[in-house]
Amino acid sequence: MLALPHMEPLCRLVERLRSDGLGTVPDFDPMDGGIAAEVLFLLEKPGPMTDASASGRVGSGFVSRDNDDPTAEAIFRFAAAAGIGRQRSVIWNTVPWWNGTRTMRREEVAAGVDRLAELLDLLPHARLVIGVGRKAARAESLVHRRGLAFLSSMHPSPINRAARPVLWASIPREWEKARLHLDEAAAPRGPGPI
Repeated sequence: MLALPHMEPLCRLVERLRSDGLGTVPDFDPMDGGIAAEVLFLLEKPGPMTDASASGRVGSGFVSRDNDDPTAEAIFRFAAAAGIGRQRSVIWNTVPWWNGTRTMRREEVAAGVDRLAELLDLLPHARLVIGVGRKAARAESLVHRRGLAFLSSMHPSPINRAARPVLWASIPREWEKARLHLDEAAAPRGPGPI
């Protein structure tokens, strides 16, 4: 499925990122909207379940809401509850590579944000970016400079669920704002005042 037209430009981007040698760069999920996506879910950093080459519990090799981990499961459920279909969205990370640790150094986040512009160039239908987590919010000014809307959200990790369960449970309502924004932008406009 990675060779399908909605995926091919994203696969080229992944190959370029892999050539940087900064860590394991997972593929985009071909079940999502690919380059036809209207919404970019921009998380913070891939986790171990995206790494297909890891020893022990091997990951999928994809940034996917279908991965076998609690964060992916929450993304799957929360996006569905918000009414954002897979074909309307694509998932990526501010720091696009997994380097064996969830820690994100300031330089690593800055390097990831620098590479985000290249991804946004490949998403001509994108109208909105949801920055999922505090580190992802660092991309807001870049997103606005590109003329896209930006919405911040808590990260749906098990750590946040344990520490702030009420806020964690409100994530689908935050994401629903994104769907409403998309629906409003897609609504036909009247002829205006006469």
